[in-house]
Amino acid sequence: MNMFIRRALVGATLTTFAFLPGLAHAEDTVPAIATQSHYGAIFQIDSGSPGAIKKTINNIENLLHDPRLKGKVQVELIANAQGFAAYVKNNGFEKKLQVLQQQGVLLAQCANTLRELHVDRKDLYPFITVVPSGMGEITIREAQGWAYIHPSAPKPGL
Repeated sequence: MNMFIRRALVGATLTTFAFLPGLAHAEDTVPAIATQSHYGAIFQIDSGSPGAIKKTINNIENLLHDPRLKGKVQVELIANAQGFAAYVKNNGFEKKLQVLQQQGVLLAQCANTLRELHVDRKDLYPFITVVPSGMGEITIREAQGWAYIHPSAPKPGL
């Protein structure tokens, strides 16, 4: 091959990789390693759509089943605003919520939401814990070093 063409190809290749950071060294990338003995994550749900509830529950299940965090993670789901729908009796999520609770997930409902939206506590599953304030619960957990996770509602058609 002509020396001029070879140099041009090498130069073009190097230029291409310079604009694609990480591509040249993809083999050096490793996933996060759970080095701590304890992790905490608080999930917030403030949407009452079945899709948002399902997505949030799936996210929690995925976290609980991550082998790196086995026996190291504590999880709380705090519902506020329209998210109270996640805990309303006969909504289709009772079994999944009970399984999460059996796995140690704290299922919490904001009392402010119940009062402001005129929701009767008796309309929620009896195994739900009511806390004074959803925002207070998130603030306390974050101060304790917990991760704050707020899954977005799924886009229509997904």
